Amino acid sequence: MVPHSDRTYLLQSQDARAMAQTGYSTPPPRRPFGVSLIAFLLGLYGFFTLLAGILVAVLANYSLAFSGTTLFGVTGIYVGVVLVIFGLIEMGVAVGLWHLSMWALVVAVLVLLYEVLTPLIGIGLYHAGYGGIVGIIIPLILLVYLVAVRRHFR
Repeated sequence: MVPHSDRTYLLQSQDARAMAQTGYSTPPPRRPFGVSLIAFLLGLYGFFTLLAGILVAVLANYSLAFSGTTLFGVTGIYVGVVLVIFGLIEMGVAVGLWHLSMWALVVAVLVLLYEVLTPLIGIGLYHAGYGGIVGIIIPLILLVYLVAVRRHFR
């Protein structure tokens, strides 16, 4: 009869051999909670952007077709299409972040850099008020967080 500690060692070594034979040496990385939250909120934001785009495009078409007046005009159709495209891109990046894809991290970091730098340029070039600094704080926090957890992405 094998003592308990020896049995545990045998089972662990058998598991290690099985993992080595199948090529799975380490389990996949766990998704950090913050990345899950960002992905969920970005997906929700993308969904509402998509919905707004559809609504703007439909209302623009409806007003042109039935009332003869233009609620949003032809420009409304274009704006609706652009919003639909942005909504689809945002939802795609959210899915990529959820699955810890490196391309989604790169896209999210680039967008957050844009969100941080745009108000800074406005303050520097146009002497805009410092109220824009408040709008920098959240994207900056998200940017720092995503860079800090980048090792989880593959």
